[in-house]
Amino acid sequence: MKVVAINGSPRKDGNCTKMLEVLGKVLEAEGIAFEVCQPGAKVHPCLACYHCLDHGTLRCIQDDDGVNEIIEKCIAADGIVLASPVYHGGMSGNMKCVLDRLMLAAGCGDNQLHHKVGAALCTLRRTGGLETYQQLLATMNCMEMLLVTSDYWNAVHGAEKGEAAQDIEGVEVIEKLGRNIAWTLKVIDRAGIEPPETHARTMFNYIR
Repeated sequence: MKVVAINGSPRKDGNCTKMLEVLGKVLEAEGIAFEVCQPGAKVHPCLACYHCLDHGTLRCIQDDDGVNEIIEKCIAADGIVLASPVYHGGMSGNMKCVLDRLMLAAGCGDNQLHHKVGAALCTLRRTGGLETYQQLLATMNCMEMLLVTSDYWNAVHGAEKGEAAQDIEGVEVIEKLGRNIAWTLKVIDRAGIEPPETHARTMFNYIR
């Protein structure tokens, strides 16, 4: 079993990286493979061209910034973790660009993400953590994913690199999140039950 994380921070070795390291150690101790993808700040926004949706390619037509590789890894993974710093009360701009393209290419047509295990976390200096956390969860919620939580909201405080490690409660929340992700994956695997039938949603526009 494998979990792929998307690190939406453009900073190298920032607080999102540190918290994903905490999560990864727990998952790997439970026998779950873990990989982090950090696309950085040079990703393109979604063009709303619908090429991926209209042609069923499961890929974005923009192919020069590594997002298609992330899409492929998410499709192949058993679990997906979304991590973002808080920027002005919401997820980072580059994370939004990645998620818009991932969800349209892999989720809005022949949904490749349904019934995958999903979780989210964010890091922040002072406030906006709950809003960002809910943004990340809402993204997975509409993909019919199975959302895993901890015993508190997965928002860890820290401004400068490495400061999040001093948020003792926050670190414990992420460790518990890792154990819950591993438990959920193992329960699904051991149950051996086929997931319920699913189908593409009916797209309804109010303006005709």
